[in-house]
Amino acid sequence: MQLKDIGEFGLISRFSKKFLDLIPNGFVGIGDDCAVIPSQKDKNFLVSTDMLVENVHFIKSEISAFELGHKSLAVNLSDLAASGAEPCGSFLSISLPQNVDIQWVDDFFDGYASLSKKYNCPLLGGDTTKTLNAIAINVTVVGRASVEKIKLRNKAKDGDIVCVTGYLGDSAGGLEILLDGLEKTPLAKELIKRHHNPQPRVEQGIFLASRREVNAMMDISDGINSDLKHILSLSGKSADLHLEKLPVSELLKEYYKGDLQKIYNLACGGGEDYELLLTVDFRYFTDLSVQFEKKFGNPLYAIGKINGDGGQLRWFENGFCLNSISGGYNHFSA
Repeated sequence: MQLKDIGEFGLISRFSKKFLDLIPNGFVGIGDDCAVIPSQKDKNFLVSTDMLVENVHFIKSEISAFELGHKSLAVNLSDLAASGAEPCGSFLSISLPQNVDIQWVDDFFDGYASLSKKYNCPLLGGDTTKTLNAIAINVTVVGRASVEKIKLRNKAKDGDIVCVTGYLGDSAGGLEILLDGLEKTPLAKELIKRHHNPQPRVEQGIFLASRREVNAMMDISDGINSDLKHILSLSGKSADLHLEKLPVSELLKEYYKGDLQKIYNLACGGGEDYELLLTVDFRYFTDLSVQFEKKFGNPLYAIGKINGDGGQLRWFENGFCLNSISGGYNHFSA
């Protein structure tokens, strides 16, 4: 058996259980967007880390150094947003080849610093080292949140409305254009821009974490078809989702000329949207969505419902149950 046979989540499952008995009471470890570390009576620290590797997560010739600096921090801040934490600081470890241009390095840190300033999240340390070829970037972020407001993946309840904070599929569309070498029309360039410049929903996450009607929450990094299964597995619940309710942008519809099958595949399984995925008590969903729209300019998009136990995700289109749907991203899979 090889790593490709078990995939990313099979790998995590194999090693994570070795550390379960070492996790103290009150801590949250592997399996959520952030680790939770108790620090004060009413406040906890939250920590998350992500790695970007050249030719796996980005193509150096296609993304500007400034954009890459921005994205390196953004994908980590998204994890803090998913737990409702306020950023405190970050740590950056970066491995670079000796022949990289100094201007490229300066531009990278300009992009990283720009997002750091937006969220008052200082760079506190890290490491630099040489690589023989591909660039590797690892960022760790630290945040803080009130104990009673931290949102995790394991709290979904029967009857909850499953919803997202924004459009799905634009980033995946941009990535497909790059990987397939498609013509960079104005529409294509805009999709590529959305892939290279994710916007972490930090303010939205803090707001939603303050609401008791929000039960479970995470960010969408691997595609909703994959990510929602984490909430269902940890909560022991099943869900019914509806393809026609997925929010997709006019840009995506126009670029793919209304090809709904293609658009739905990107929205379901493409990943790197970095919107928030949450479950909300159905009794309060409408009121919460109205308040969310007043504050952020768009509603919460209801796409389905938590329905029973068992950890199953069922997809429907216009009332008809589908046999299968495009999966999300999974490292190491064949």
